Amino acid sequence: MGKKLNALFGRSSKAAKLNMLTNLAISRIDTFKNLHCVRCSQAESDVIQLLQLGHRERALLRVEHVIKEQTTLDAFVLMENYCYLLRERSEIVKTSRESCPDELKEAISSLIYAASRCGEFPEMQEIRGLFKSEFGQEFVTSAVELRNNSGVCTKMVERLSTRQATMEIKENLLNQIAKHNGIPLQLDQDISIEEKCEVEELQTQVSNKSATLEVQNVEAISLETQSGKDDYDDDSEEDDLFDDARSEYEETMPEIEK
Repeated sequence: MGKKLNALFGRSSKAAKLNMLTNLAISRIDTFKNLHCVRCSQAESDVIQLLQLGHRERALLRVEHVIKEQTTLDAFVLMENYCYLLRERSEIVKTSRESCPDELKEAISSLIYAASRCGEFPEMQEIRGLFKSEFGQEFVTSAVELRNNSGVCTKMVERLSTRQATMEIKENLLNQIAKHNGIPLQLDQDISIEEKCEVEELQTQVSNKSATLEVQNVEAISLETQSGKDDYDDDSEEDDLFDDARSEYEETMPEIEK
């Protein structure tokens, strides 16, 4: 009887602790949401200003910050929803024995996974520790490592991913922001960054080839000039010999006439 009471009171205290932690987590999430919402709004304002100034490439780079802040904001929204769900159904956690209830597996696994990606979130770390003591280390490891049937929400994994957005995603968001704010984009600005890099590389190659040809032409002209100079020097020597012979002839002619 004593063991049953201890187990009952133990589960009750864990449910109460879970309620307390989820309330604290929701409060902190609300702070994080406001912070990232402001950052996202500021980054989008920067994109709009850059587009208005015609700096499309710089706006495209700034769009990355908009995407990053938005995905982080979405992740906190998911965490908040799962915390609300656990708070409302804490009685199910209290009555469960050793195994995670199926109806809460996604919420619990997703929060455990989020805790492994949010080191600055102490309440989430405590929630993770609580579930570890309740359902075991293997259950926690399965969620953190995204093993088969771990139950972690796919959207949570995507929102907490560190991968950079693709060029297509950035281009689409940039066009949406421009369209929403009535900013026309020139046709020549529809070329992607990769294409512009390729064009610039080709232009550099052509420029280098042109410079090489120009150097070769200069060298050829220099050689021709040197050759002409040599020929001119030879002609000058021949002219000098002719003048000397003529002078001798003119000196001897009076004597012959005599």
